[in-house]
Amino acid sequence: MSHVTMNQPVKMTSLQYSSILVCFLMNMLDGMDVMVISYAAPAITKAWSIGAEALGLVFSSGLVGMSVGALMIAPYADKFGRKKMMIISALLMGLTIFITSFAESVNQLIFFRFINGLGIGCMLASTAALTSEYAPANTKDFWVSFALSGYPIGAVLSGIVAAKIIPTYGWHSIFQLAGCCTLASVPVVYFFLAESLEFYLKSQPLGSLEKANDLLVKMGREPISTLPEKPQVHQKVPIKLLLSQEFRISTFQLWIALFLSFATLYFLTSWIPKLASTAGLSIELAIYAGTVFNLGAFVGIITQGYFSSKYGLKKTIGTILLLTAILMAIFKVFVGTDWILLVFGLLGFGIQGGFVGLYAVSARIYPTEFRTTGVGWSIGIGRLGGIIGPAVGGVLIGLGLSMSTNFLIFAIPTALAGLMTWYLSTDKVS
Repeated sequence: MSHVTMNQPVKMTSLQYSSILVCFLMNMLDGMDVMVISYAAPAITKAWSIGAEALGLVFSSGLVGMSVGALMIAPYADKFGRKKMMIISALLMGLTIFITSFAESVNQLIFFRFINGLGIGCMLASTAALTSEYAPANTKDFWVSFALSGYPIGAVLSGIVAAKIIPTYGWHSIFQLAGCCTLASVPVVYFFLAESLEFYLKSQPLGSLEKANDLLVKMGREPISTLPEKPQVHQKVPIKLLLSQEFRISTFQLWIALFLSFATLYFLTSWIPKLASTAGLSIELAIYAGTVFNLGAFVGIITQGYFSSKYGLKKTIGTILLLTAILMAIFKVFVGTDWILLVFGLLGFGIQGGFVGLYAVSARIYPTEFRTTGVGWSIGIGRLGGIIGPAVGGVLIGLGLSMSTNFLIFAIPTALAGLMTWYLSTDKVS
């Protein structure tokens, strides 16, 4: 019965739908927790009279935490289970984002954002891996993209709320609200999220047979009498498996593509509200600029998932990233026109739609036994680019470069990420 996996193109059940929806919800909270600092940035800058360089360090500290969480904490999900790690991540995220509201200095902001990032990085890797394992093979790319599309939805909704409450109640209020919402999700994960069937069949922790059969019955399938033979892959260190002869080339290509696209993505998500504010928009309209960007991101992720299922991940993602690079390079044409908000939406459509597709690539490349490790390391390496992007942006903005010049500079890594994805060397991804 070792063939019993979620990779079979069978009809989905309510258990699968509910688990994927919970993953979507947790990614919504991820998007909210990541973006609140960007939405609060104009108000914090005004209240504390801090420069762009210091704010860049605050943005990057959260991304450092996300990298460490994805690299060092997420792999434990392969040993202890996706569900447990998601509960731990939600608790860590909720507590730290709430405490951030009491920060009184830049150094405290940097510290709290780092700790919060640990939970976010682990959460993203776990949701991508679990969704991949519960989605049927013929629609896997779509469902992984769908679950991850919760991220920009959370960013959009929190942006709408932030635009209303920050001018009235101050920047502290959005962190307190985000913390309460994240903590409220813990019982949802506990009661409505199912652990991965593949995790029980292949990792085989204590009580796996009973737990696997419980899941099989809920999905209308026949229970099994014995567990399949346990893979011997766990005798090796997971990171060494990512760099083994079978996976080495595609792993490095994936890491480079994610590194470059993350650098652009987090430059844009971190600085769009601040750049728009500097350009003369009110705090409310500056926040809406970031909100439109993330609304476009949601449409882009869903569109990418659909076209990837029809035409293949590599070609779809590569094309989207290359077109995004072109749009960034000619951004100056739209400055000062009525088209500017639409362009922000198209940038979100392209960069988020493209890079989230790379999560689906990583989930396809690696087997269940070390899938969360593979996804986690891919996200972690990518976030190193995300750390550099906002920091470099802070320096460039501090030098007085315009928004369009910054966009032109960051069009280069975006184009390179598209080319790297197009020529990704692996037989596991079309």
